[in-house]
Amino acid sequence: MNKSTIALLLITFFLASTAIIAQESQLQNVKEIQSKTDTLVKDSITIPIIKKPIFEKEAYYELGGISVKGLQKFEDETVKLFTGLKVGQQIKLPGDKLTSAIKKLYETKQFSNVEVYISKIDGNTAYLEFDVQELPQLNKVTIQGIKKNKAKDLQTDAELKTGEMVTDNLIVTTKNYFKKVYQEKGYLKTKVNLDTRPDTTGVNIVNMLVRIDKGEKVKIKDIIFEGNEAFNDKKLKKALKNTKTKMLGRFWKKSKFIEADFEEDLENLITTYSERGHRDARVLGHSLTWNDDNSLNVNIKVEEGKKYIFGDISFLGNSKYTDAQLQRLLRIEKGDTYNGKVLKERVTGDGSPDSEDIATVYQNNGYLFSRVLPVETRVNNDSIDVEIRIFEDEPTKIKKVTVNGNDRTNDHVVFREIRTKPGYLYSKSDIIRTIREIGQLGFFDAEAITPDISPNYQEKTVDIDYTVAERGSSQIELQGGYGGGSFIGTLGLSFNNFSVRNLFNKKAYKPLPMGDGQTLSLRLQKSRFFTTSSFSFTEPWLGGKKPQSLSFSIYNSKQFRYDYTTNNVDKDQRLNIVGASVGLGKRLQWPDNYFTLSQSISYQLYDLQEYGFNIAGLQLTNGSLNNLSYSLTLGRNSSGPNPIFPKQGSEFSIGAKFTIPYSLLNDKDYSSLELAEKYKWLEYYKASFKGKWYTALTDDLVVMTNAEFGFLGNYNKKLGDSPFERFFVGGDGMAQFQLDGREVVALRGYENGRLSSIDGGTIYNKFQLELRYPITLKPSASIYVLGFLEGGNSYDGFDNFNPFTLKRSAGMGLRIFMPAFGMLGIDFAHGYDPLPGTTEKSGWQTHFIIGQQF
Repeated sequence: MNKSTIALLLITFFLASTAIIAQESQLQNVKEIQSKTDTLVKDSITIPIIKKPIFEKEAYYELGGISVKGLQKFEDETVKLFTGLKVGQQIKLPGDKLTSAIKKLYETKQFSNVEVYISKIDGNTAYLEFDVQELPQLNKVTIQGIKKNKAKDLQTDAELKTGEMVTDNLIVTTKNYFKKVYQEKGYLKTKVNLDTRPDTTGVNIVNMLVRIDKGEKVKIKDIIFEGNEAFNDKKLKKALKNTKTKMLGRFWKKSKFIEADFEEDLENLITTYSERGHRDARVLGHSLTWNDDNSLNVNIKVEEGKKYIFGDISFLGNSKYTDAQLQRLLRIEKGDTYNGKVLKERVTGDGSPDSEDIATVYQNNGYLFSRVLPVETRVNNDSIDVEIRIFEDEPTKIKKVTVNGNDRTNDHVVFREIRTKPGYLYSKSDIIRTIREIGQLGFFDAEAITPDISPNYQEKTVDIDYTVAERGSSQIELQGGYGGGSFIGTLGLSFNNFSVRNLFNKKAYKPLPMGDGQTLSLRLQKSRFFTTSSFSFTEPWLGGKKPQSLSFSIYNSKQFRYDYTTNNVDKDQRLNIVGASVGLGKRLQWPDNYFTLSQSISYQLYDLQEYGFNIAGLQLTNGSLNNLSYSLTLGRNSSGPNPIFPKQGSEFSIGAKFTIPYSLLNDKDYSSLELAEKYKWLEYYKASFKGKWYTALTDDLVVMTNAEFGFLGNYNKKLGDSPFERFFVGGDGMAQFQLDGREVVALRGYENGRLSSIDGGTIYNKFQLELRYPITLKPSASIYVLGFLEGGNSYDGFDNFNPFTLKRSAGMGLRIFMPAFGMLGIDFAHGYDPLPGTTEKSGWQTHFIIGQQF
C-alpha cells in the first residue's frame, strides 16, 4: 500500500470508532451528552462519520450549505439557526466552529442525539448534514395507586408539566422524588414504576404512567444501643430528637425513619456525649432490622470513650481585661465535667444577639479585629488543660455610616436612631440595637434591615452601611355596618411618617408630605345616636436633637338619647364630651436607655342636657362636669426586633393618673350637695401596671406572657369613686365611641364589658399566656397564628377584690398586619366561667380585631 492509502484507512478507522462512541451516547441524558460534548471540544473531535472522506484534514473550507434530517416537529431553518453556522463562512474540518454548533444543539435541551456528516466536497466548498434525534415531549401524566387529589398535588410538586422534554434524567429524578415523598412519611417500602409510551394523537409526544405502591407504613418498634455503659438506652433515645419509637398517645412526633433526620440525630447523640465529658465518643455503625409485624428496629453501636474533666484553665494575650474578669465570663472551673460545646459558647458565643461570652465583650468594646480561641494544651489521664488565646489587636473606630433604601423617609429620621456614629468605637451590641430601633419606627420591613460591615485592617477603621426596605406606614380605616337599629360609619386616617414642615411645599405631596417620622391621625364615626371625632399629632423628636416627644389631641363626642322601645332618637337629650390633652415623653439613660418617662395633662368637659346619666344609683340629667388630670408613666420596651412579631425582650409600664383633691381643699359638705355640684370637678387617682415578656422557644415559635393590674381610688369616702375613668373587662378589648376615660380590657371568651358591673369596675387584674407562630413576615402582610390561655376579672372596690377569682378562657386566633389597614384578626375563644348574674358558662365566642394587638 502507498502512504496515502494507509493514511486514508487510519482516518476512516478513527472516525468509525468515534461513530460507535456517539451511538452509545444516545443512552445518556442531556447533561451527560453535554459533558461529552465539552470533551469533544477539548479534543477537537467534531466529525463522527464522513460519507465522502475525500477532504484535507485541518484545512479551511467555505460552508456551501446545511441540510438536516431526523426532524419531526422542528423546521430545518430552526435547527440551522440553533447551530450558529452561516452559509459562506469559513470553517475548519475538524474545528472549533463545528464543535460549537453541536454543543449549541445539545444546550437547547431539545435533542437526545446529534451527528454531523460531510455530505459533499466541491473543491474548496463543504456541505454538511446534521442528523438529529428529537427528545419526546410530555403530554399526559397518569398517577395510579393514590387518591386523585393527592396525585394532582404530587404532579405539581414534581413539576411534571405538559411540554416538558422527557429525558432519562427526568424519568430517574421523578421516580426518586415520588419514592422519597412517601418514604419521608414512613412508607419505607414504597415502590414506584414509571413508563412512557408514544401518544399517536400528536407528533413525538409521550404519555407517562406512574404506578405507586406505598405499602404499609413502617414504624420504629425499638432503638437498640450497643456499647453504652455511661448512659442507659432511655437517656440516649432522648438525644434522638427526630427518630422515635412508636408510642400510644404521642401525636406530636411520629415514629418513622427518615435517613436525613437520622443522620442529624447521630450528630445529636455525639453532642450529648460530648456535653457530658465524653469528648472521644463516636458512632461505630448503625443498621436496620425488620420485624415480622412490618416494624423496624434501629441498631446503633457506640464507643463512649473516657469521661474527661476540665484541668487548668489559663488566659494568654489579654491586656484589656484581667484573668478574673474573663473567668467571670467563662464560668468554668477546674474539675467541672468537660463540655466542648459550653466552652465554645462561653468563648466565641452561641449565635444569639445577647450572648454573654469573651469574644462578644471584645467586639462590644471596639476590638473588631480581635480573635479569641480555646485551645486544648494537655490531656493528662482524664483531665484536659485549656488555654484561652486572645489576640486583642487595636481598637477599631467607625469611619463612615450610611443608609440606603429609605426612598420616602428622610435620612435624619433614620440617623437619629442609629447607635453607631462616626468616630465611635465599633460595638457589635450597638449594631444589634440599631437594627431594633430602626425596625421599631414602623416605616421599614424589620426582617430586611441588613448592616453591611466593611473593615479596613490597615487603618483600623470600619464603615457600616444599613440597608432598609420601605413599607407602607400610613393606615386607613373605612367601615360601615348596621347595628343597634342604626347604620354606623367610620373613617379613620393615620399618617405615621408625616412631615409638617413640608405642608406648604407642593413638591413634597406624594400624595401627602411624608418622611419626617411624625404621626397625624384623624377619625370620624357617626350613627343616628352618636357622633365622635378626634385629631391627634405626635412629634417623636422635639427639636430634632433628643428623643423627647410632644403630642397633643382634641376630640369631641355627642351621644343622643335612644329609645330602644320605639327606635327613636331625641337629639335634644344629649351628652356632649369635649376634650384635649398634651403630653411630653423622654427617653431615659438610667437605669438603661430602654426606659421612657411620659407625662400629660388632659381636660374633658361633660355637658349633660336632659340626658339621664347613672351615678352611684342616682340619675344626673343636667349639668357640666369637668375632668382635669395629670398622668405619669414610666415604661421600658426592649422587645423586638420586629414590632409586629417580637421574638425577645419585654415591655412594661407603671402608670399613675390623678386629679386635684378638690374635696379636701374646700369646706363643702359633699353628703348634702346635688349631683351636678358634687361632681362638677371630678376627683380620683388611678394606678396601673402592664407587663409583657417574649420568649423564643425556637427560631419562630414565641411565647408571650402578660400580666396587668389597675386600680381606681378616691380621696374622700363621702364623695366616693368617680363615675368616669373605670375599667370595663371582657370581649375583644376594642373601645367604641365612649370618650369618658374608661379603659376597655380584653378578655376573650366573654362578651364585651360583661365581666364588669354596669358602671364599670374600680379594680381589675389579668393574666395571659400566648403561643405565637408566624406564617409569613413579609412587608406586604405579616401573618401569624396563636393559641392562648387567659384569666382575669373586674371588682368593685377592695372589699370584693380577690386576685384568685378569675374568669378563665382559652382559644386560638389569627393575626394579619397590612401596612395600609393595621392589625386585623379573629379569635375563637371558650369562656369556662359564667358571666356575673348567670349560672351557665360563657362558652364559645368569636372576636374580630381591628387595629390593635393583645
